[in-house]
Amino acid sequence: MSKKIISIYDTTLRDGAQTVGISLSIQDKLNIAKILNWLKVDFIEGGWPGSNPKDDSFFSEVRKLDINHSKIAAFGSTRRKGFKCSEDTILQSLVNSKADVLTIVAKTWDFQVDGNKANSDYSLQCIEKACEAGADMIVLCDTNGGTLPSEAYKITSSVTSKIKTPVGGHFHNDTGVAVANSMYAVDGGAVSIQGTINGYGERCGNCDLTTFIPNLVLKMGHDCSSKSELQHLTEVSRFVSEIANLPHVENSPYVGDNAFAHKGGIHVSALQKDSRTYEHIDPALTGNRRKVMISELSGKSNVEFKAKELGIDIEGDINLSKKVLEKIKNLEEKGFQFEAAEGSFELIIREATGEYTPFFKFLGFRMITEMDESNKLLCEATIKVEVGGQLEHTAANGNGPVDAIDNALRKALTKFYPEIAQMHLADYKVRVLDDNNGTASSVRVLIDQTDGVDHWGTVGVSTNMIEASWMALVDGIEFMLYKKRKNTVKN
Repeated sequence: MSKKIISIYDTTLRDGAQTVGISLSIQDKLNIAKILNWLKVDFIEGGWPGSNPKDDSFFSEVRKLDINHSKIAAFGSTRRKGFKCSEDTILQSLVNSKADVLTIVAKTWDFQVDGNKANSDYSLQCIEKACEAGADMIVLCDTNGGTLPSEAYKITSSVTSKIKTPVGGHFHNDTGVAVANSMYAVDGGAVSIQGTINGYGERCGNCDLTTFIPNLVLKMGHDCSSKSELQHLTEVSRFVSEIANLPHVENSPYVGDNAFAHKGGIHVSALQKDSRTYEHIDPALTGNRRKVMISELSGKSNVEFKAKELGIDIEGDINLSKKVLEKIKNLEEKGFQFEAAEGSFELIIREATGEYTPFFKFLGFRMITEMDESNKLLCEATIKVEVGGQLEHTAANGNGPVDAIDNALRKALTKFYPEIAQMHLADYKVRVLDDNNGTASSVRVLIDQTDGVDHWGTVGVSTNMIEASWMALVDGIEFMLYKKRKNTVKN
């Protein structure tokens, strides 16, 4: 197949904004437009001018930005029945938007959008009329998402064989094949594909451009403007998910946190010999990175690989590798999980190699929880720690027992380690491990902390949620202190 140049039309700001749970402000839309321009998509569809004040403001404000690659597109529809074009407010709003490109949606069937399937002859007549009227491109839309790849290829190739105007594709993901349909449309002669970052869109979403673009370039051998910025794709994906205030999908191809994550010991051993055994591309091509997980499925190779990531070479020390692996597996058997707690894992490695010893000694804590006459719950934690032979005994209140312990621990340690004031809790998760035991079940607490620059996860497990939280909190502080004071070891 000959190499083609495919234009990328992004509709995150319109179709993507119709995702349940997404509400983009004008500034959000402008920020996304800037990063899409950085990614060098060819077209950025900003919205439907005239339909709402937010989209009107976007088209006014976006002209003030330095959008130096992408063309801004405005979305609208054909004139309403009974109105002249000059009288139609929708068409006038499109013109007044001063967008570089106008995208006009039109039905080719009296019922709905599946015009080609219902009446291919009438559908083609509508397309030919649009071409005669000066349309720069005809975009075939699978708006209800029911088309399969074989149909996408058949319909696209049929249309491209009968008209000279360039053809594009716009596919929804209701059957889970929007990306595949887009690839088949390219095979069928389409020269432009519409989609969204992270596959956002109404119902099941649209063609996910973070999957389609690398498929197009790396697998199909075609070209697009975004090819030169492919190494930024993961960053763009995460940025848009942050702006949308949605979790970044961990198992997304190419850009997900787990796209190149490896858990099985045999897999990691093979990867060390040749990455092609379990990775179809170099993760760096899309700005991602390899992750090796530590779990009960880990082998010596996992431990050695993770240690190497930390700058510790333990491959030559078989006894040390086995010692660390045995400890990890024993902890995993009790319910610990280190996949999202790499801070706790690193402390285990550093302690085993003698590079780390605890910065403080825990002597005990007491928790008091009471309810006052106004039914307000009060929590107070009293804590004893020792730092460099000096005893610190203090107390603090909090919004719940975990918050009280965290506050008391920080209060006790900040006088010795002022940098603790820089860190704060970013996420806190509790999971019941053996719910058959009811209230006596073990729980696993995962805590994510940050100093505003870096994030690190730590874990604790106990039949007592407060104790499990304590373990994770202590590991989080110890990890931060180790990172900040690598050359200082205190008891």
